Amino acid sequence: MSNVEARIRGRGVLLVIAGPSGVGKGTLIAGLRERHPEIEWSVSCTTRAPRPGEADGEDYHFVSRDEFLRLAHDGRLLEWAVVHGSDLYGTPRAPVEEALAEGRDMVIEIDYQGARSVRAALPEAVVVFVAPPSIAALRERLLGRNTESHDTVKRRLQTAGTEFEHIGMFEYLIVNDRLEAAIDALDAIYRAARQRTMKAGWRGFQSELLDDLKELDG
Repeated sequence: MSNVEARIRGRGVLLVIAGPSGVGKGTLIAGLRERHPEIEWSVSCTTRAPRPGEADGEDYHFVSRDEFLRLAHDGRLLEWAVVHGSDLYGTPRAPVEEALAEGRDMVIEIDYQGARSVRAALPEAVVVFVAPPSIAALRERLLGRNTESHDTVKRRLQTAGTEFEHIGMFEYLIVNDRLEAAIDALDAIYRAARQRTMKAGWRGFQSELLDDLKELDG
């Protein structure tokens, strides 16, 4: 970000990425953050067990059910929801609100319920739904992870059906068929959102430009 952009912009950009399990949300976000390292990752809380390769505090904050419910009761979660019938997922409130207030950009990966709650709490949030090119492709991706049983895959596909019913609530839709094209689409959405936040600081910038013109005329 240039010095001019930093001076003009007010609040940070909040990207909210949702979509069914196995659609590639994490891969798209990683691709976007490779291009824009300044985008911070909101680490969610969950009661589910870590998958192979996942690290506590980096991929998720893995907490007990009692601890999760205590966070929710104390108002320390921006949103939370029951996913796949039993697992609890939630977004810690403080890191998101602090980042936005300081003009730092952040991305959150959640389900459609969480996206709805975040949008209600923070109307400036940019909500994006990531869809698979087909159900067959989604099933293949889930099975290819080799981390879930066939019953779990079946349950996740059923959950995906519920998520597809809510695509209309999102501002943007990305079909993750070709990875690089999908990252390009997410990048374009982020860049547009960044320009929108710059527009919010137009009055001060306008005054600077007009003052500079007066100095030249003088």
